[in-house]
Amino acid sequence: MELVKDLQRELGKVIIGKDEVVELLFISLINKGHVLLESVPGTGKTMLAKSFAKMVDAEFKRIQFTPDVLPSDVTGIQFFNPQKHEFQLRPGPVMTNILLADEVNRATPRTQSSLLEVMEERQVTIDGETISLPSPFMVMATQNPIESQQGTFPLPEAQMDRFFIQLDLGYPTIEEEQQILQTYREGEPLKELKVLFTKDKIEQLQQDVKKVRLSSEVELYLLHIIHQTRNHDEIELGVSPRGALALMRAAQGRAFIQQRSFVTPEDIKKMAPYVLSHRIVLSMEGSLKKTNTQVINDVLKMIPVPVEAAVK
Repeated sequence: MELVKDLQRELGKVIIGKDEVVELLFISLINKGHVLLESVPGTGKTMLAKSFAKMVDAEFKRIQFTPDVLPSDVTGIQFFNPQKHEFQLRPGPVMTNILLADEVNRATPRTQSSLLEVMEERQVTIDGETISLPSPFMVMATQNPIESQQGTFPLPEAQMDRFFIQLDLGYPTIEEEQQILQTYREGEPLKELKVLFTKDKIEQLQQDVKKVRLSSEVELYLLHIIHQTRNHDEIELGVSPRGALALMRAAQGRAFIQQRSFVTPEDIKKMAPYVLSHRIVLSMEGSLKKTNTQVINDVLKMIPVPVEAAVK
């Protein structure tokens, strides 16, 4: 799809070697999904989020989470205006199109929960007044690996389930890191990025992707994967129905950007680790032996793949 290639080409000026990540971000955007970027400090999570947001002709805001950030700092408050002798609404940074929630696992659980209604219902309630968020709306949250960081608060399962996909950026290769040094040696490439999407274009793509078909055989293949996560010896908590819907939408998104009108099993297999890994909780024994992604890959190997003739 030309839009994805343009996006990869433009973002490649700032983010080196992350074409697949850009593709996954685009799939999330056209499915109204939220993204959790997790990696060690300094690997470009914040720069990726800022660059992606700049290429969308929409409002962008950022919250830098720390333990002293309050829920009202996220959602907004009603404050008394002494000049007008009345209470007025002061919307928080969530009233935007693209919200960068930076280091979200440094916020307290109470503040983290203030994002739940925002992410799921796309609305915010302030002192009993419910306000709808602008469209499109997407949360891009970053976090550092919980195991190695002090002063962090692990996101609860209910919060993790709100994220459409989770991405681990990882370290660049030597060649990619050399290109990073060369790119940033002479200036700030972020300033040179062009806007590629209008809000109307995004909303149109969000409608078009829903038209991608799933055959009954592919649907059953997807559901067998989901149910296997609920009956796996190394998984304590399997994927929820929300996760099944997310995997379906992600597979539709992958088929859509490859300009197909139908989903294949390969679409599901490709998207499953990104969509499902953060939605499962491993047993004590399982967590000692494998990562979440490794267990999801094991699940995929257990489920027979439908033949090609049955998926169209």
